[in-house]
Amino acid sequence: MLLIVGLGNPGRQYEDTRHNIGFKVIDNLVADFGANEISKSSFQGELFKAPNLLLLKPTTYMNLSGDSVQAVKNFYKIELEDIIVIHDDIDLPFSALRFKTGGGHGGHNGLRSIDAMIGKDYTRVRMGVDKPEYKSQVADYVLHDFSDEENKILNPWIKHTAHAVKELRTNTLNEVKSKYSLKSFKE
Repeated sequence: MLLIVGLGNPGRQYEDTRHNIGFKVIDNLVADFGANEISKSSFQGELFKAPNLLLLKPTTYMNLSGDSVQAVKNFYKIELEDIIVIHDDIDLPFSALRFKTGGGHGGHNGLRSIDAMIGKDYTRVRMGVDKPEYKSQVADYVLHDFSDEENKILNPWIKHTAHAVKELRTNTLNEVKSKYSLKSFKE
């Protein structure tokens, strides 16, 4: 069983923010797979199931994402190497896409929480959202909506990312990296 987690914050006010790009990819995958919702309050998130696949949107708010991931991981006895986390990354330019296993959290509170709860050796799908001019602006920046210019390529970039995540089910990380990594998305 593979667990794919998209990071974000619950609530309409966060729906289209940079921090919620992981939720958007999960929504795309749920639709593509025709996955059924199987949420339980103990999972602390929206959980969907397709054959040999779980799709999770933690509803704990970003800082506690690890609680939800750990609950699902433990309930379904999922190995760390079978967990994929999709998240925004301010250290990459907007619409860049990178893949890696393990590593640091880079100041991302969702990753920090997951690392603390289950360890670091899961696969990360890093979606570049760029960064503000000053470090003090980061929290405000990731909780703001994408610009009109960014919105023009958001949906095709999300679809590209969802397709790459699907490929991770059957191909190696290196194969997916070489085929789907982006410096920036070009339609």
